[in-house]
Amino acid sequence: MIATGLDGRVRGVTARAYTIPADAPEGDGTLAWNQTTLVLAEADGGDATGLGWTYAPPAAASVITGTLADAVTGLPAADVPAANAAMVRAVRNAGRPGIAGYALSAVDCALWDLKARLLGVPLATLLGSARDTVPVYGSGGFTPYDADRTRRQLAGWVHDQGIPRAKIKVGEEWGTREGRDLTRMRLARDVIGGDAELYVDANGGYTAKQAVRVASAAADLDVRWFEEPVTSDDLDGLALVRDRVPADVAAGEYGCDPAYFRRMAPVVDCLQADATRCGGVTGWLAAATLAAAHHRDISAHCAPTLHAPVGCAAPNTRHLEWFHDHVRVEGLLFDGVPDPGGGSVRPSEEPGFGVELRAGDAEPYRVR
Repeated sequence: MIATGLDGRVRGVTARAYTIPADAPEGDGTLAWNQTTLVLAEADGGDATGLGWTYAPPAAASVITGTLADAVTGLPAADVPAANAAMVRAVRNAGRPGIAGYALSAVDCALWDLKARLLGVPLATLLGSARDTVPVYGSGGFTPYDADRTRRQLAGWVHDQGIPRAKIKVGEEWGTREGRDLTRMRLARDVIGGDAELYVDANGGYTAKQAVRVASAAADLDVRWFEEPVTSDDLDGLALVRDRVPADVAAGEYGCDPAYFRRMAPVVDCLQADATRCGGVTGWLAAATLAAAHHRDISAHCAPTLHAPVGCAAPNTRHLEWFHDHVRVEGLLFDGVPDPGGGSVRPSEEPGFGVELRAGDAEPYRVR
């Protein structure tokens, strides 16, 4: 029997954007930044409001209110897949990859949150769970960090919070500082000890042969995860590195549609997908199915609060990324964020994603 709350329709969608300064200069192999912007979508269902978000420029908020709101307003709140399809059609000429796709993802998440709230159930219950918790890995280790800051961050994850997996950024300055990359990798292994898994992320900063050479030079460090050793656009390069290094090669965080993941899955060991980019909850679950069809695991990229219930829904979820930036932002803006203590997170038992915006705390950071 369908709950009375689901007899209603989406009344409207609004958007706000918040920009939070970083706690220290940050960067990876191919980019540097000092702030992070979260674009929040709110879907009005009358008896409840659903929240979803993406990490994108404030312009994504204009796409939400100027294009996507019209596409979903008036549709049944129960029919999120229909709303997702309507949004895909609405952004056809704007181009789904990029800002339009990120905005679409935020609205899709808000609509799933709305549906679960109208039913009065956690999103994990609505989706159905394959597991009760999702493993996490600590992620940060930014290239501008000095040794002391890197030590503190890694030790915090592994020794204080009990997270047995930690990732640092490498490929510094488009792969031109291999020596420093290797020094930082050795520092990381020294801090986390021999029992924790060491992950590295080059953000596409190396060439394929260079990535193989770096992995060979770090053979004694037992690196288990090599993320974007080359640009995600170089599928042949990803396959070459995957076939020549012992670490699992991962990529996929920039995917916005199923066709992207269909191309990516065969050339990596573990597919990545980001619900704030790939079409929200709807798109992430589609990516997980594509990964399973290629006998691959899937890993949730960033936005840990959104990914906790979604990751529990897929049997082939390997883990989600406990990304320093987004952990800070979500902790500043929302009540109800998950706790990674012991190395995994459990979805909220509150309706929907289980989070509420702390409007007063958020307002100083609002830019739209």
